Amino acid sequence: MKFIDELIQNVRDRKAKIGIIGLGYVGLPLAREFCEAGFQVIGFDVDPGKVRCLETGKTYIRHLPAPYFTKLYKEGRFKPTTDMKLLKKVDAILICVPTPLDKMREPDMTYVRETTETIARHLRKGQIVTLESTTYPGTTKELMQPILDQSGLKLEKDYFLAYSPEREDPGNPNFSTGTIPKVVGGAGPDSLRLGCEVYKGVVTEVIPVSSCEVAEACKIVENVYRCINIALVNELKMLFDRMDIDVWEVINAAKTKPFGFQAFYPGPGLGGHCIPIDPLYLSWKARQYGKPTRFIELACEINTLMPEHVIGRVAEAMNEQGKAVKGSKILVLGLAYKKDVDDVRESPSVTLIELLQERGAKVDYHDPFVPSGKPMREHNITHMRSVPLTPANIRKYDCVLIATDHTDVDYDLVVKNARLVVDTRNATGNKKRPRKVVKA
Repeated sequence: MKFIDELIQNVRDRKAKIGIIGLGYVGLPLAREFCEAGFQVIGFDVDPGKVRCLETGKTYIRHLPAPYFTKLYKEGRFKPTTDMKLLKKVDAILICVPTPLDKMREPDMTYVRETTETIARHLRKGQIVTLESTTYPGTTKELMQPILDQSGLKLEKDYFLAYSPEREDPGNPNFSTGTIPKVVGGAGPDSLRLGCEVYKGVVTEVIPVSSCEVAEACKIVENVYRCINIALVNELKMLFDRMDIDVWEVINAAKTKPFGFQAFYPGPGLGGHCIPIDPLYLSWKARQYGKPTRFIELACEINTLMPEHVIGRVAEAMNEQGKAVKGSKILVLGLAYKKDVDDVRESPSVTLIELLQERGAKVDYHDPFVPSGKPMREHNITHMRSVPLTPANIRKYDCVLIATDHTDVDYDLVVKNARLVVDTRNATGNKKRPRKVVKA
């Protein structure tokens, strides 16, 4: 039996151990799927706080209850750790680390590079390394392979390398890690075979593609598509505002057409770790080939300007009530970047809070899923705490700004008690509302 065939058989028999680096919104649900499929999983993270949470039953991701992982930990099926030496003990290493932008809005590959260097120090024969982090086409073979080759092991002979983009949608009740088709590209034919076998054990469908670059480009295209279409409806929203037309009513009417149209909705800006960031990875890579990406750059510009547009609408609405933003008290509803999750990564709500504070407003927030401000790379909101949403509290504010449309919020209560409501998500609905409700 060939070496690769033995590895594949170990995966099929659930004898292979799985290592997942990065226990966040991508890595933790992936660990859950592998554990439920009968694999033994070691989860690696540089944050000892996350490891302690998983060991002691505390939750740091709302839709992934820590007590479940604590049970797995006690049963010996899941081991969270900061000890990277344990990488030698696993057969598959799946990388789920952040790929942010730097201050110049260019790809920051620090986490991927440092993780790969760590793996290279512990790499042994018979392991497959798979990158799941969203990145530009060429990362796996141009950045990772040369680092892994420094171990002295040979690709496709001693170790294997693949790329399989994460497709997580936190809080989506209709799709989970196991039910979303998994695209896999290998750095060679054996890497592809082994990579597909690893994922076949935990997902309903595996989609093999011809190379790592195709798999990398696939994820970028998915997010570019969303970025551009969201920018389109954001631009239409600003136009229709001036024309006194409700853009949400327009979209709801348009989506009754059973073909040729897919509904996208405007908002106060883009959030999450994918759509605001990933298209710029492709734009950066395109510059190396001397090719402009005008659609992408224009879409990113429009989406980035949306918080400023919202603040302008707040100022206009307050002016009509004879009130300035400076010195006013404003309540932002929703800190998470989208409804019904506790994820604040790249959340436009944080930008809105900062812009209001820069204009001299006193700002609080309410979010049923984010009791206190979380650490963020470019923002400091850890001192903030969610305030209770009571009629008396609502009446204290000059304006309530709806930034995230959580289902659990009683918007009728908000409208009834607020002096002014600026709604960026159509949370108050299309039905006739009092003049104090302003869409933005």
